[in-house]
Amino acid sequence: MGNLIKVLTRDIDNNGGNFFLDFENAQPSQSETEVWEKVNQVLTEAQLILEDLQSYRGAGEEIRQAIQSPGVEKVQEKAWSAVVPLVVKLKTFYEFTQKLESSLLCLLDILTSSGSTPTQHLEQKQALARQFAHILHFTLRFDELKMTNPAIQNDFSYYRRTISRMRINNLPFYRTELSLSRCLTFSFLIDFNGNFAQTDAGNEVNNELANRMSLFYASATPMLKTLSDVTTKFVSDNPDVPIENTTDCLSTMASVCKVMLDTPEYRSRFTSEETVLFCLRVMVGVIILYDHVHPAGAFVKTSNIDMKGCIRVLKEQPPSSVEGLLNALRYTTKHLNDETTSKQIKTMLQQN
Repeated sequence: MGNLIKVLTRDIDNNGGNFFLDFENAQPSQSETEVWEKVNQVLTEAQLILEDLQSYRGAGEEIRQAIQSPGVEKVQEKAWSAVVPLVVKLKTFYEFTQKLESSLLCLLDILTSSGSTPTQHLEQKQALARQFAHILHFTLRFDELKMTNPAIQNDFSYYRRTISRMRINNLPFYRTELSLSRCLTFSFLIDFNGNFAQTDAGNEVNNELANRMSLFYASATPMLKTLSDVTTKFVSDNPDVPIENTTDCLSTMASVCKVMLDTPEYRSRFTSEETVLFCLRVMVGVIILYDHVHPAGAFVKTSNIDMKGCIRVLKEQPPSSVEGLLNALRYTTKHLNDETTSKQIKTMLQQN
């Protein structure tokens, strides 16, 4: 994102101010270092998660052949051998949400603390603000990739159907071993209660976990839903922190991103289109979090977010780049369809 980006924005308390946000190069101060290092480890893993998800191809052909040849054992084994490693990968994605939740809570705790305005927090703790932005960027990117890859849900659905058939068709303590990729061996066991478990505890996907994973992947935007739930829980679990501390932090970040995108002087400093997409994802992410946390939501006239301006900025981009983000606003927000939302905003978000 190149050099420091100067952002002209208003503070939520109507005190105008100029401040810099460096989403790329901001380094932590001594007081920020401990939290920054912990979150940085999660962000490093997040990049690997995205690369893994982007290369996820699924077992569609093997599953198709297994469905067409239900009585051919070798075909069934081939499909199962292809699906199990993918389910382990999906389990890794799902369990990563716990690390992401923990990192978000740490950053929210600092960026919403009393004693400073939202603008002061973002200006004085730029390294942590940068990490907050990168969490949102990861979240929106993960959901974009997930929404365009139906193999994820197809693979997991086949896995669960196969496990169900194992419970029905096999005697108690039916055991099977599958060699995968010539280096991994998974041992499965069905107990007297019909519960499926893997004897390798490190790769266990039991009924309870499978149910949670199923709900997670059934969501159109699973990571964003996770962050929305966590942010809402953060507010409810911290009654001593005024809700305005959180909503003002989110709306200030949305305003910063909008100004960066909407002002030619600032946008001309972007070094690539990826920088534009980064800011767009962060802007949409904080809008959705705000809409879930604020009692009236992001779309009312009294909202601290210029929703018409944000939507306009989105719609000025190439449709192929922002359709997923527009869909996130359409289907992941909480208050869009409220009566208090203006017809103009609803019209702006209608699909063409």
